[in-house]
This record gives sequence, structure tokens and C-alpha cells, in this order.
Amino acid sequence: MYETNDKTQAPALVIKNATFITSAAKAEQFITPDKPMIAVCGKSNVGKSSFINMLASRKKLAKTSSEPGRTRLVNYFDFGEFILADLPGYGFARVSKGEKEKWAKTLDQFFKKSEHISHVFMLVDARHDPTADDVQMIEFLHYYTIPFTVTLTKADKLSRMKLKEHIKAIAADLYLGEQNLLATSAETGYGKNDVLHKIASVIELAKSPLPVDEDEDEDVEEE
Repeated sequence: MYETNDKTQAPALVIKNATFITSAAKAEQFITPDKPMIAVCGKSNVGKSSFINMLASRKKLAKTSSEPGRTRLVNYFDFGEFILADLPGYGFARVSKGEKEKWAKTLDQFFKKSEHISHVFMLVDARHDPTADDVQMIEFLHYYTIPFTVTLTKADKLSRMKLKEHIKAIAADLYLGEQNLLATSAETGYGKNDVLHKIASVIELAKSPLPVDEDEDEDVEEE
């Protein structure tokens, strides 16, 4: 978790050339991935674009903006061994009700295709308590039984002691164990290898064949 020494830990996954694929404004435009797809979600201005750029080791793969609510589409990126889907930010107050409903509908349609989603990194600002929208997103992911990891951004803004305290508090607020949270900083690269190790395990799991229920096979043979 936050105790990992990123400077000495060998990366489990090497991302060589991440590229932009396409953007989707509605369900008909969503892509059907031919390899594991990992989604990144979070409230507006939580640092999704910076997080994606950190993983890609590129500064401008995903467009960053000081203006919250810039990402209004589902943006797809090819990261070599997996597809990354950058989802519209939620919880931005200064947009119309109609715009909020449009974003909510896009997210809902995306997660309904849960069979295409291998994992979700849900981003939360390490400095603040989770919002009601964050809690609702957790409930949403539970409802669709989609595996996820809560990933704290902007960890460099806190001292080591404060970060430890905030991890404990945020985990409690979201009814999660502290081991289910990863702390990161796009500014310093802190936590990047932890995320890459998680992605590597997700890819490995996606490649594994589903276990066969031996009892069901026996029943079929008897019939």
C-alpha cells in the first residue's frame, strides 16, 4: 500500500507506447475490447487525466485541464496489454441538470456492459473525505459486481503521517479495508508501481480460464 518503496520495487508491467483510440458519446459508440479493459472513474477535478498520463509516462496523452468537468466522453486508450477507458467525471456542480443526467446515463450504460470491464480504478482525492457521489459510485460498482480499487490521488500534498491517517479514515468512510486503497501522486510518481502491479494481476486473472464445476459435468454425464 502506501508503505511500498516505489524506487526499489521492479515494475510488474512495462507500458511502452500508450496511444489514444477513440471517444464515445453514447452506448452505440462504446468499443468491444479484444483484451482486458480497465476503467478509470472519479469526481471532476480528482486528477484522472494526470493519473492516466502517469501510467503512460507521457505528459499529454490524456488532456488535463484546470477547469473541472472537461471530460464529457468515454475516452479509450490502448496500453498494449490492456485497454484503458477514461470515464466522464461526476459531481461537478456548475453544469446544468440536463448535462448531469446525460453524464449519469453515459456511466450507467457503460457499466451495464460489465462483462467487458475487467477492473475499475475509482479515484478519490487523498486530501478530502469521500463525497456522496463517491459513495454512490461504490454502490454502483457493487451492484454490477465489478472488481475495483479505490485509488487516492494527490498523495504528495500530505505528509506521510497525514496520508496514513487519511487512508484509514477514507477506508472507514467507504466500508473498505485499508489494503483495498492505493495512494498515488502523478506529480512525483508515488504509487505508480503499486498500480502497475495491480493491473498486472488483473490482466493475469483475465487470461485465466474459468474453473469448471466438476459436479455439473458429472450430472451431465449421468443424464
